[in-house]
Amino acid sequence: MWDSVPHVKRDDVIAPAPPSTGLDVRLGARLAELRAEQGWSLGELAERSGLSKSTLSRAERAETSPTAALLNRLCGVYGRTMSQLLSEVEAEPAPVLRAAEQRVWEDRVSGFVRRSVSPPHDGLRGELVEGRLAEGADISYDRPPVPGLEQHLWVLDGTLAVTAEGTEHLLDTGDCLRLRVWGPTRFRCAGPRETRYVLAVVRP
Repeated sequence: MWDSVPHVKRDDVIAPAPPSTGLDVRLGARLAELRAEQGWSLGELAERSGLSKSTLSRAERAETSPTAALLNRLCGVYGRTMSQLLSEVEAEPAPVLRAAEQRVWEDRVSGFVRRSVSPPHDGLRGELVEGRLAEGADISYDRPPVPGLEQHLWVLDGTLAVTAEGTEHLLDTGDCLRLRVWGPTRFRCAGPRETRYVLAVVRP
């Protein structure tokens, strides 16, 4: 299924865009609510996030499926992790989250699939995420959603190159990287096949 995914590194997607899903609609509505709660105009949010007003407007109206990098920037502005944001558009969480009920979100432009493994809970700091990167996928984030975020990255299959603090770490199957994120990061599938990994995230 990955053969049709463009192998590009994108910071923001305006066009072309894949069709919106039901999650995109709920997510867009929540983003609009968060901006309204802050009393910000689209222009003010654009200045804070570094994203264009047209892109923000299209994301809020679910006219485009947002990329991971775009959501990461907005999470940073609103002081949330991505799992927190996604949990806010779902039903009240239970202590056990069955595999079939775990939220799966796909950045179809960059070839990144994110599964929220942990049952969402606003009062707890840690969470588990499964990530999959298609062959050739390359994603960069210009900042963490929460400064000082602690991450433990364990590669389950494939080869993953992670760049943080200007240093690239090449991880093979079974390798684990622990880091605290303050600045830009980059995740790159460095092998000839899809890379699958577990990411443990702990908010400071």
